[in-house]
Amino acid sequence: MQGRRGRLSLRKEGNLSISGIGADVYIPEFNRVEDPALALGFMKSNPFAILISSTPQGPFATHLPLISRQTAGRVILRGHVAKANEHWQILEREQESLVIFHGPHAYVSPSLYDTRESVPTWNYAAVHVYGQGRILTDEAGAIQVLEELIAQFDESYAAQWQSLSTDYRSRMLRHIVAFEITASRIEAKFKLSQNRTRREQENVIQALARSQDSAVAGIARLMRQRRLGNP
Repeated sequence: MQGRRGRLSLRKEGNLSISGIGADVYIPEFNRVEDPALALGFMKSNPFAILISSTPQGPFATHLPLISRQTAGRVILRGHVAKANEHWQILEREQESLVIFHGPHAYVSPSLYDTRESVPTWNYAAVHVYGQGRILTDEAGAIQVLEELIAQFDESYAAQWQSLSTDYRSRMLRHIVAFEITASRIEAKFKLSQNRTRREQENVIQALARSQDSAVAGIARLMRQRRLGNP
């Protein structure tokens, strides 16, 4: 089945917004995530993302952790880059950037299917967020971003951070540039063998769950969470 193509503005569902039709990534309908809360939850669980912006020389990418939050029905991403990283300058002048949140992934062998004439594939989950960046020029905004990151990734460091001298913290802040991106649209794709039978899905789950690779086993867990395979 071919994924629909088109472009829609963000629509509200409850307190969150998500695009309904994929505009810039191929998504077969059975792999499309329509639940905005599920997409946001995935982003929060997989915060190490890829920020991609366009330049006259070509795409420019930075790998970095991001805070994802819902504010007044909008999805906002916040983070920072090193001041030496020219990506912040690109964010200032570009109309739109792409942020890719990527989760577990795994090879799926056709030997797990009932039909012999089947092809190998790869299961994975990803969320694409599009939006325009804004540089947080004031020190208070940068401090807030740092404290949000500390709270999410190293809460035990919070007391040490607060105990640092004002001079040291100011020098530290001069070496980073904080920013936020307000999402204009979100595209979420969970490719989890949804087009296979329950029996075949169960075969995939059982095989992947035995792996010592956390990314591979993670697909099995995600398939269970999505209630695939045998109930």
